[in-house]
Amino acid sequence: MRRTRLGPLCLSALLTLGGIVAAGISPAAAGDRAPAPLPAAASPRTPASAAGDPARASAGLLRAMRQQFGLTAREASARLRAERDAAALEPRARRTAGAAYAGSWFDASDGRLTVAVTARASQAARAAIGSAGAVVRVVEHSARTLEAARSRIDRLPAPASVAGWHVDPARNSVVVTVVRDRRADNDVRRFLARARAAAPVTVETVAAAPRTFAAGTVGGDPYYTGNVRCSIGFSVHGGFVTAGHCGNAGAGVRGWDGSYVGEFRGSSFPDNDYAWVGVGSGWWTVPVVLGWGTVPDQLVRGSAEAPVGSSVCRSGSTTHWHCGTVLAKNETVNYSQGAVHQMTKTSVCAEGGDSGGSFISGDQAQGVTSGGWGNCSSGGETWFQPVNEILDRYGLTLHTY
Repeated sequence: MRRTRLGPLCLSALLTLGGIVAAGISPAAAGDRAPAPLPAAASPRTPASAAGDPARASAGLLRAMRQQFGLTAREASARLRAERDAAALEPRARRTAGAAYAGSWFDASDGRLTVAVTARASQAARAAIGSAGAVVRVVEHSARTLEAARSRIDRLPAPASVAGWHVDPARNSVVVTVVRDRRADNDVRRFLARARAAAPVTVETVAAAPRTFAAGTVGGDPYYTGNVRCSIGFSVHGGFVTAGHCGNAGAGVRGWDGSYVGEFRGSSFPDNDYAWVGVGSGWWTVPVVLGWGTVPDQLVRGSAEAPVGSSVCRSGSTTHWHCGTVLAKNETVNYSQGAVHQMTKTSVCAEGGDSGGSFISGDQAQGVTSGGWGNCSSGGETWFQPVNEILDRYGLTLHTY
């Protein structure tokens, strides 16, 4: 049976006692590709212990993880279980370490969370973290020290050839990323010299500077504002969240069928890259992320944050469903339009028109696609704005199943 595409936002799906039943389906658009390669009341959270339950993972998701990471079905289930446990352990380890906490990350090679602490951590704290299942590593700089150093770099004027910077707990330093063939430029060398004076810095190179993933109008895509096409992130009660560079507050939004959906109720870009759209006119929201036939459509059950090193997948209107790994958090990304802060870096590819789309780990919402470099033919990296920040900023409640 030929798979049909569900209409965005409403996703043309109804939740029933037995699952999801498609309704009001529009035909899949052929060749749905764009030519461009390429942060009120706090919302409730799903406890990390309930995140990404392998028993509820669909066969399609497990298959995608097997293809992306070269895993067997048993290994894919074991990784999801280990990532769930690491996500639950991370906040407890942070509290136990206190001021000595220096960051943490999920190590896929042994399926455990590594927690870095400074020498100030007591033996009792280290023992407690280790007995909970984490690997403890003693390092020089605390997370608080490194974040303060990163903030000092935020205040430096950055040339376009500096792609971004973030705290890397595994390296216990601030990693500054520069475009590979521009590293010798005088303005880049001056920036690096000033950055090193402000922080312990590690330099790495990247093939190209990041860009946002908006695209011109192309038929059959999730939503349009003006002549820009972007992708829906996650349903919230009253609308959906997406990327801020896709539209300004007050801008009207049309759906995949050209009908009026609603308007941007809030938007921020640069500095942040988030927005939310209020919907009406017959459109409604469901807690679903499109799998585009690669995997079954995914239910959203919460927004527990996945650790660095965890698997993550992205759904977007151009390149559909792709997976990878969380590489870094709280990175400052230096777009040509200005710096965007508190972003999460991933190894997932994306292309024009994917902006605003969903990043999800298991069944837990992670963020909305912002931008990156590369494409889904040759590879690349993509950043997302964490969804919990968007919910907190606008006082929104994630629509969950």
